[in-house]
Amino acid sequence: MLRLTLTGPDPQELRRSLDAVAETFLTQNVERQSAEAEQSLAFLREQAPELRDKLSTAENSLNQYRVEQDSVDLSSEAEAAIQQYIQLESRLNELEFQEAELSQRYTTGHPSYQALLRQKRQIEADLSRLNERINELPAAQQEVVRRTRDVEVTQAIYVNVLNKMQELEVARAGTVGNVRIIDEALVGSAPIEPKKPLIVVLATLLGGMLSVGLVLVRGLLNRGVESPEQIEEAGLPVYATVPLSDEQQKLVRRVKHKHDRHAHEISTAVLAERAPADNSVEALRGLRTSLHFAMLEAADNRLVITGSSPSVGKSFVSVNLAAVCAQAGQRVLVVDADMRKGHIHNAFGGQSKQGLSELLAGKLGLDEVIRHSNLEGLDYLARGESPPNPSELLMHARFSQFLETASERYDLVIIDTPPILAVTDAAVVGRQCGTTLMVARFQQNPVKEIQIAIRRLETAGVSVKGAILNAMQRKAATYYGYGYYNYSYK
Repeated sequence: MLRLTLTGPDPQELRRSLDAVAETFLTQNVERQSAEAEQSLAFLREQAPELRDKLSTAENSLNQYRVEQDSVDLSSEAEAAIQQYIQLESRLNELEFQEAELSQRYTTGHPSYQALLRQKRQIEADLSRLNERINELPAAQQEVVRRTRDVEVTQAIYVNVLNKMQELEVARAGTVGNVRIIDEALVGSAPIEPKKPLIVVLATLLGGMLSVGLVLVRGLLNRGVESPEQIEEAGLPVYATVPLSDEQQKLVRRVKHKHDRHAHEISTAVLAERAPADNSVEALRGLRTSLHFAMLEAADNRLVITGSSPSVGKSFVSVNLAAVCAQAGQRVLVVDADMRKGHIHNAFGGQSKQGLSELLAGKLGLDEVIRHSNLEGLDYLARGESPPNPSELLMHARFSQFLETASERYDLVIIDTPPILAVTDAAVVGRQCGTTLMVARFQQNPVKEIQIAIRRLETAGVSVKGAILNAMQRKAATYYGYGYYNYSYK
């Protein structure tokens, strides 16, 4: 039993195609059966004229011999021999006809073909023995038997061939084949593709697996600190944990300079002035209280804010810490000591020109570079024009004189410096200030990186008082990272 299936978008076309295939298969089967009968019939049609001529020749030969010999009586043994001749020759002729059919299907090595050849050899052996018996008869009877045998055998074979031809004619006319079509093609009631329920289930499972895998991969790749305890375990006390502020994100603007590879985020306003009740500002007020007691033991009122890498929020902490201190009644000066990329002036709506670099280069005086902000008690000093030698300017005596004068005029001097792992400016400034704090950003600065930054400052003679964990978010996992960190800062 054969079952045909076909898939496609058009149900009616599929039904017609399958029905056509079945009908074609049935027709070809009938034609194949009819072709076999036609081949056998053609073989017999070739044999019939030859047998008819052979029969006529044998009859003429027998009649002529009888006329010449007048009359020859056959014994019972001769009559029996003639009947055996007829049987054996007829059987041999049938086997030859069967051999012609088998040769179209099988090779001579096939078991059916071999069995037929054995039967032929057996009949030929019987004919040979019968000829030996005939040779023992009188000469006249031998000749009559042979000629009579030729007539009778040829006649029997000729009649058999005619009968076969009639049978094949009937068989060819009534050929129906051995194949029938059980059912016509049926089209399913519902589409088999796409399997929407299976696709939905697989897509859900795959999406869930990809989501979990993405979270795990991000967790493995993210080696930044996620809790104050990690920094404290490294031996550095955490003075404040500043949460990530949504309001601050609204004040941030991305700027890309001509020689920069990536854009930088700059603040366009002071968060403590715009949103004084923000959680980040409250955290900085806590830092203000902690610093009040921490700086009692310091040699001066100068506070250095630095970090291990760029974009950790040093300027944000410096500006807003200065703002909350000024709101508490202190006179505060914020100094942008990052003369390469400093952008504190943007938070106050000013420009970078006429700032620290011009002061240290001796082009402008202190009163000419200090600017007042909208908050009472809060002044700031921009970075100035970017000089080719920032570190050398910071090591000049003018910078020390500036710090001494600023300490006398203000209650608190906050200095924002470049990242220590990028340049040495923070170490130069830190040696002339009594308090230094390290800013680390949530999930950005690994513990090992912070430790390397602390060692670099300590090597330059700067003791880091504590750390500030900035942009804190609610996360569950903490990962530790190890390696060497070096940043370009041009």
